[in-house]
Amino acid sequence: MAHQAQIRIPATYMRGGTSKGVFFRLQDLPEAARQPGAARDALLMRVIGSPDPYGKQIDGMGGATSSTSKTVIIAKSTRPDHDVDYLFGQVSIDTAFIDWTGNCGNLSAAVGPFAIGAGLIDPARVPDNGVAVVRIWQANIGKTIIAQVPMTNGAVQETGDFELDGVTFPAAEVQLEFMDPAAEEEGAGGAMFPTGNVVDDLDVPGVGTLKATMINAGIPTIFVNADAIGYTGTELQDAINSDPKALAMFETIRAHGAVRMGLIEHLGEIATRQHTPKVAFVAKPAAYVASSGKAVSAGDVDLLVRAMSMGKLHHAMMGTAAVAIGTAAAIPGTLVNLAAGGGERQSVRFGHPSGTLRVGAEANVVEGEWAVKKAIMSRSARVLMEGWVRVPG
Repeated sequence: MAHQAQIRIPATYMRGGTSKGVFFRLQDLPEAARQPGAARDALLMRVIGSPDPYGKQIDGMGGATSSTSKTVIIAKSTRPDHDVDYLFGQVSIDTAFIDWTGNCGNLSAAVGPFAIGAGLIDPARVPDNGVAVVRIWQANIGKTIIAQVPMTNGAVQETGDFELDGVTFPAAEVQLEFMDPAAEEEGAGGAMFPTGNVVDDLDVPGVGTLKATMINAGIPTIFVNADAIGYTGTELQDAINSDPKALAMFETIRAHGAVRMGLIEHLGEIATRQHTPKVAFVAKPAAYVASSGKAVSAGDVDLLVRAMSMGKLHHAMMGTAAVAIGTAAAIPGTLVNLAAGGGERQSVRFGHPSGTLRVGAEANVVEGEWAVKKAIMSRSARVLMEGWVRVPG
C-alpha cells in the first residue's frame, strides 16, 4: 500500500513571555510555503495539529490553548535600520484558519534570541558579553520592536532571576520597546482612537449600552468596565471559560466593537478576525488569589484587567494587550486610566489571572491627537527544543 512519507523542516520550539510557539527561518520552509497562501497555511496548521475537532492538538506541536497554538517566521530584513522581519500566525485550534492580522507581544521576546541563534543577525551587532540590540520589523502590523537581549560568553543568556507571573521558572530578562505602538489597522486610518473618542457608548444587543475605550495600540483592543457586565475584575479562567453564555457575550461585544473601530464592515466578518480585536474588562484594585495560589493585594496593583484571546479568557495577559493597557493608562479619561485612578502616568502595574505585570508608556498630544512614542515592558524567553518538525509530505 502506498503511503505518504513525512518531510522534516528545521524549527525551534520556544517560550516567549507566557506563550509558546514554533519558530522557523523563512529560508528553511518548503518553497511553496515561503509566501502567503494556502500552502503556507496548510503546512503551519499541520505542524501545530489543527484543525482538531477534539480541541487537543494531539497530532501536532500545539498545546490546545491560544497561548500555545502559535507559529513564527523570521527572515533577514531588507528594511533600513532593521535586522529581521517577524511574521506571526495565530493558529485556530478547531477550525482550518490562521489569523495573520495581529502580533504576539509575548513571542516578540523570543524573536531576538531566536534570530541571534539562527545566524540572522550581523555578528558585528552582537557583543560576546552585554546586551545585543535587535531591531525587529513586525510584519503583521508594520511596526518596529527593539529587543534588548542579554549575551554571555558569545551566547544568548536564557537563565537568570527575572520572574514573570504566568511563567513557572525564572529566566533572563528581555526588555522590549514597542515603537509608535498605535496600530495602523485597515479601515481605522491609523488613528489610536478610531472613533475619535477616548470613551464611547457601545450598543451591544442583548447586553446593553456599555462605556468602552476602543484603542489601536499594540493590538486593537476594546476595554469595558467589569461591573458593567457583571464581573469584579478578580475572575480566573474557569469563571469565564466554563460559562458558554459569557463567552457568547464577549464575542458579541467584540463583533460590535470591531464594526465601530472600522476593522470590519459588518458583523458576519468577525469570524475571519479571530485574533483581533481583543476584548478586556477593567476594575479598580482589589485583593484576589492568582491561579498559582499567590495572593495579590489591592496595594500591589494600580488596576485589574482580564482579557479574552481567541474566544477564551487568557491565563495571564497577552503582550500586545499589555501594550494597549499601558498606552490607554497613560491617556487621561480612558476606562483604563480611570480604573487606575485617573490623571497622567508613565507606567501602570495591573493584576491579571496569573499575578501582576508592569508596563510603561509615555503619551503626549501632537497636533491635537494623542500619540505614544513607545511602550516598554520586560519579558523572558527560552529555547525549549530545536531540530526538525515532521509533517506528512
